[in-house]
Amino acid sequence: MTTGYDRLRPATDRPRDLSRPLPAALSWTALMAFVVVLAVAFAVLDLPWWMPALYVVMSVVAFAAYGIDKAAARGGRQRISEQTLLMLGLFGGRPGALIAQQLFRHKTRKRSFRRTFWGTVVINVAAIGELVTFATLNGVVLELPLGTWLSQ
Repeated sequence: MTTGYDRLRPATDRPRDLSRPLPAALSWTALMAFVVVLAVAFAVLDLPWWMPALYVVMSVVAFAAYGIDKAAARGGRQRISEQTLLMLGLFGGRPGALIAQQLFRHKTRKRSFRRTFWGTVVINVAAIGELVTFATLNGVVLELPLGTWLSQ
């Protein structure tokens, strides 16, 4: 257990917050379930193009950030903050983050990061679910004005 005094000690003197990684199948299953649900929702609910596009773009950014951070960790260089990695996942990059975590074996053992990461997954899914539910029940169009401008 860490105390407030532990935060004052250099990071190299503190005990590491490591645990056994979750089974990789959990991450791959969660990723595949999300992709299937998003694809079905896109087709059935006629979601706007920007929703899956946002996940694709943010996933590429998150994947690259995890790769850069892993290389920096191995090389002893400046790291990308955990908050940045978590925010990338929260704002739609979690599919790419999950893939990077598994492929690079990065950020899979630090218990506090894992808990927070999966918390951001829940928040993201809940927020998107609420947005789509609200729009569907209230007849709100989720298209961006840019989409109608481009189609003219």
